[in-house]
Amino acid sequence: MPIAKFALGPLETNCYVVNNNEEAIVIDVGGDPAPIRQYLAERGLNLLAICLTHKHFDHTYGVAELAAGTGAPVYASRHDACLDDTESVRGGIWGLPPVPPYTCEDIPAGERDFGKLHFTILETPGHTPGGISLYYPAENAVFTGDALFFRSIGRTDFPGGDQALLLRSIREKLFTLPEETSVYPGHGGATTLGDERRQNAFCGDLC
Repeated sequence: MPIAKFALGPLETNCYVVNNNEEAIVIDVGGDPAPIRQYLAERGLNLLAICLTHKHFDHTYGVAELAAGTGAPVYASRHDACLDDTESVRGGIWGLPPVPPYTCEDIPAGERDFGKLHFTILETPGHTPGGISLYYPAENAVFTGDALFFRSIGRTDFPGGDQALLLRSIREKLFTLPEETSVYPGHGGATTLGDERRQNAFCGDLC
């Protein structure tokens, strides 16, 4: 299975493992990464990278442990660094624990290869200043983090949020991809870009 989903952590954040039966990347690790480690080991997959769609705490609780246990580098947009001292990134909000510290490298927009896995990194800010989406043409899939959901969009009331910018990101970046592209969001179930363009009252043709 080239794409596997695990709901991790206190907010059941979707963590995805994308692989070609040899190599893999993991997208967002919102909790205990033990199921991810088991999945990789059972299939003999070489983890090449941990990619973050953004740095909010519920997407990063398991990053430090997975990186330490596998040696995989962590990538996130440098544009989210401005949030590093906020509770939305450090954790501790709503009585939840702090995020274990990790180090990460910038992942700029554009074409990006992780071994034989080819992605297009799209800047989709608005939920956070450094929000990205990862388009994986081999499976006609895009991983949107908290930018776009089934019939909804990401909240913009955390520090750095900007609703007008988020809507522009969705319309000018995500909706320009093929409409049959599957959307794998940070929470909830999958959808397609064409379906959201037609039916999403927040950002589609209905609004």
